[in-house]
Amino acid sequence: MTINTQEIIALEKQYLLQTYKRPDLVLERGEGSWLYDAQGRQYLDAGAGIAVTALGHHHEAVIEAIRQGAEGLIHSSNLYHTAPQALLARDLCESSFADRVFFCNSGTEANEGALKFARKYARATSRPDKTGIVAFSGSFHGRTMGALAVTATVKYRAPFEPLIGGVTFAEFNNLDSARQVITEQIGAVIVEPVQGEGGVTPAEPEFLTGLRALCDERGALLIFDEIQCGLGRTGKLWAYENYGVTPDLMTLAKPLAGGLPIGAVLLTQAVAETLEVGDHGSTFAAGPLVCSVARVVFNQINQPHFLAEVKAKGDYLGEKLATVVAQSPLLAGRRGRGLMWGLLSEIPAAEIVAEARNHGLIILVAGERVVRLLPPLTITRAELDMLIERLSKTVTAVG
Repeated sequence: MTINTQEIIALEKQYLLQTYKRPDLVLERGEGSWLYDAQGRQYLDAGAGIAVTALGHHHEAVIEAIRQGAEGLIHSSNLYHTAPQALLARDLCESSFADRVFFCNSGTEANEGALKFARKYARATSRPDKTGIVAFSGSFHGRTMGALAVTATVKYRAPFEPLIGGVTFAEFNNLDSARQVITEQIGAVIVEPVQGEGGVTPAEPEFLTGLRALCDERGALLIFDEIQCGLGRTGKLWAYENYGVTPDLMTLAKPLAGGLPIGAVLLTQAVAETLEVGDHGSTFAAGPLVCSVARVVFNQINQPHFLAEVKAKGDYLGEKLATVVAQSPLLAGRRGRGLMWGLLSEIPAAEIVAEARNHGLIILVAGERVVRLLPPLTITRAELDMLIERLSKTVTAVG
């Protein structure tokens, strides 16, 4: 099929709800770390669909899993047992702190589920007054009413208020601030070990250690949102492994099924045993095809040599980015971990992102003044060098 770029853009503007500001290109296919638009232009993908295509585009094992899954059972609903769901749950639990998994369809749904489970846990343990939730400045947990309530960005929240009540925000990486608001009425604390949308900001080790201690002391559940920073992105399978701190619940989504929709809430047995049949549900969650693909993705990433290579490539990228920062007056610094990096910009980050496309590079923003880099975990060293070269040309052109 021949794609007319302007026709597709016109159809988007006519029929789609205008909640996204898309650039004037139509993506058509991908291969490895590369994207191609309908006019045949090639882009090095350093966004990975917002950390989703962790194994790159058109990965052979993922394509084969989709093919085999489509030949079997695509959907059955959660009224019945299916093998892929049970096997994926086992894989996740045996490789993490968790004893149980609840599957859903997105990161937002995973965070909604975690908040619900925390409220039920408090009620089931004879503390129905512990309905409060603490979140942090710079946080992003999703767009639905509960997930949005624990998202700090005012422009996302304000048009839809009032949101669910009982949410208090503390300052990220400030343990004294957290200590002041984590009271006996707080049932859950939700935090990203590495903030994504809020600016690619890693948590300080003492901050997460302190949150764990505060939650234990005051009877609150600790929820880690690893939707963007989990599943290999930081060079460890789970971001919490970098800190030696385990949560009571953890939410996953983006990369888990290689681009197909899935989310998950991982939880301890202590939390799980307070939930009963009918407490939560989802029609589409954990479909056989999606879970089959997710098992392939998970088991590709959950290999010591793969994770070691992600860390090594992340260290290499971090060193190269430090050089780019030092050479550009537009950039004030860089921060991140593994293959998740943010560049602090002196100008609106969107200007750099837009110019990057002219140099065949796809990058993202993370707030107004941070450029975000989330390349596929399978990116090669040679491609990282190309990324740095194109990024350098971009900031030079903008400057």
